[in-house]
Amino acid sequence: MAASSKVIEGSSHLSSLFAYDALPNHQDLDSIVSNAKFAAGTAADFYDRSLTSRRYALVGVACSSIFSCSCIAAGIVTLANHEVMGVTVINMVSLYFDDAQLHLQEEMLTLAFDLIVTLCTESIGFVHNISLRSALASESWLRFNTNLRLLTAARGWYNPNGALLNSISAVLLILSYSSASLVVCLNYQTSLNFIEDEGGIVLVGLPLLVLGVTLLQVMIALSGMRAVKILTWSSSPFDLTSALVHHTQLTPAPFRCMCCVSALEVYGDPARPSETQSSAWHAHPSIRKVVISLWCIVAACAGWAALVMYIWNKLLNPNWSSNCIGYDMPGVNFEVWILVFVTMAVVQGPLTFGLHCSKFIVNVIRDERQWRCAAGRKGLTKATNPLKPIFTHPVCLVLFVAKPFLHWMFGLSFITANDAIGGQVGDLSVGMLTAQIWNLSIALFIFACFLTFVALRRPRGPQPAAYGHVQTLANLVDEWSPMMWWGHKEDGIPYCHAGTSDHPLPDVKMDCVYAGSSAGSLALLP
Repeated sequence: MAASSKVIEGSSHLSSLFAYDALPNHQDLDSIVSNAKFAAGTAADFYDRSLTSRRYALVGVACSSIFSCSCIAAGIVTLANHEVMGVTVINMVSLYFDDAQLHLQEEMLTLAFDLIVTLCTESIGFVHNISLRSALASESWLRFNTNLRLLTAARGWYNPNGALLNSISAVLLILSYSSASLVVCLNYQTSLNFIEDEGGIVLVGLPLLVLGVTLLQVMIALSGMRAVKILTWSSSPFDLTSALVHHTQLTPAPFRCMCCVSALEVYGDPARPSETQSSAWHAHPSIRKVVISLWCIVAACAGWAALVMYIWNKLLNPNWSSNCIGYDMPGVNFEVWILVFVTMAVVQGPLTFGLHCSKFIVNVIRDERQWRCAAGRKGLTKATNPLKPIFTHPVCLVLFVAKPFLHWMFGLSFITANDAIGGQVGDLSVGMLTAQIWNLSIALFIFACFLTFVALRRPRGPQPAAYGHVQTLANLVDEWSPMMWWGHKEDGIPYCHAGTSDHPLPDVKMDCVYAGSSAGSLALLP
């Protein structure tokens, strides 16, 4: 990485951030601001634009578009040939031998659709998150590398990254999982004596069409990408922070080399190293809201199971072999399908949105884990493969598996009986199975416990916690390089300095007070 001698002045409003008595001997504030100047390279490789991530993202978006168009085309053909209740047959087998196997295939195919929807929405969400992050940075509203994607909006009602299209994206996200639960059903062929002797797996035309339309979220993501200048496609908070510093959208504050993100209200005060750092729960206010929302979903699911049991015991026949309740939809037409979709979206919506917000917790923890590598023996690598954290970080892997699996479990709990007879969907009915709802409640309870533990866990070690907060990272990283180590850099009287370097550094001294280097510069290393 080539160094640059060009010096960019700090912003004029920096003087409002520091008090004159924050440092000993009431040093002149102008000298402090002067020392806060930083050197930013003019070369494009000052930060990694991560074009590899861009290629991966566009490939994912292209695959999502192909799947979406395929679903739309298949749905239109099915509706044109068999009308609104028509289906497309995949296979037919004899019921005398493969009835149980047929039901297993139905559930596995439904799980596969949930997994495909997860892959598509994750690819679309990555592009949308990058464009939203860049839009917030251009408006000086960006605080953290990770944001609640559909609950954070840029200015402008009609902005592709604004509130209106974010709301539409949220509705489409919920409908995508709801329609995936309705696509697959069984089809039975009857002989002349009205005995069902053949069965098969079929795809229902209208839910398949709706699934394809909902995945056109890709159009919103691409319009958001074109509407803003994206500085870097990297999901790393370090590439983002260095890009913001390079483009003077972020100014490092001096004398805060030992201040973590939870100490933002303290301006320039010297600090001793702490043996433990604050948790994500205390450092990021949105973390608390997401965790509380998850527990509300768990409570609602348990209450739902209890309500079904109460209705079954009090209002229905308790001698039935299965503990469940259900009701038939009125008629077989397009209006009934609308009622089914609305019902599914209302019931499944909280689960879909809760799992979507869970990714926010996972990404915040991922950002902090990457930062804490700087205090380790191997150091921190700025450039990372965008797919690597999904398969190497346990928290990311748990969420990736939990999303389709929990939606599949919901489909087992809230079933829509839409079996077809002779290539046409029969009467639609909705059923709620108590045992499956309790299974879903237990799975959600375990998932919520896991994320709560992750959010409350306090990192050990004197390295200040940042959790992807870009201003904190800009304050803590005083030398940028492809490989970085954090530790003790300078002894001083009365204050020492801790920071980063391109070579391993000694551990900070726990009995010393740190306030930053008098040089206060941001160096660019080769």
